[in-house]
Amino acid sequence: MVFLVIPAIDIKDGKVTRLIQGDFNRIAIQLENPVEIARKWVELGAKCLHVIDLDGAYHGSLRHQDIILRIRESFDGEIQVGGGIRERKVVETLIESGIDRVILGTVAIRNQSMVEELANSFPGRIMVAVDSKEDRVAVDGWREKSQLRPQDIIKQFEELEVSFLYTNIDVEGLVSGADYKRIEHIVNMTERDVYVAGGISSLEDISFAKESGAKGVVIGSALYRGKIDFSKAIKLQG
Repeated sequence: MVFLVIPAIDIKDGKVTRLIQGDFNRIAIQLENPVEIARKWVELGAKCLHVIDLDGAYHGSLRHQDIILRIRESFDGEIQVGGGIRERKVVETLIESGIDRVILGTVAIRNQSMVEELANSFPGRIMVAVDSKEDRVAVDGWREKSQLRPQDIIKQFEELEVSFLYTNIDVEGLVSGADYKRIEHIVNMTERDVYVAGGISSLEDISFAKESGAKGVVIGSALYRGKIDFSKAIKLQG
């Protein structure tokens, strides 16, 4: 199984932005020119990019589609995209534009039938976000906590040809290390591909995720703060 080490490119106000625990009032880093930053990660060996429209997640509709598509045009590897995507037409447009996986979070909670239809229409191209805050799935840009647990979402969709992105919000952006027990629990829960994010801040964290059977890790703050050397991290791919 190919294992991917995936740089995160979160976009707010047209800039690459790192938030602490998804809180729009806690901006850790902001950098100009997302397309150039994407190119930098590709030049260093990234085979996949994780692009999130933070403004889209906050407002409930994609806001930076133009930047996303420019990133798509800039390299031939995989791209997975999310952030306020709640309409079928937007999903169709992104997939037709060459986006490999479209990430659906809030809509997976609120409109399960639409996600099922999309998964059947685009097998392997839909990624269901499992954003966990205090062991409950968060929605609406992580501002609202539902009553559903991560395992509830996985059970709802695992019969479909989808992948899952498990993000542990409790440690997201803190660069404090991943929660190994939770990663292992989620990955072992399903035969579907699971990508993990949240707190990944060392080569050991990456190695653990790989050994646990995850399909890949998404890394943000640890890369932008220089805590992980990407040239070393990508040696764990494959």
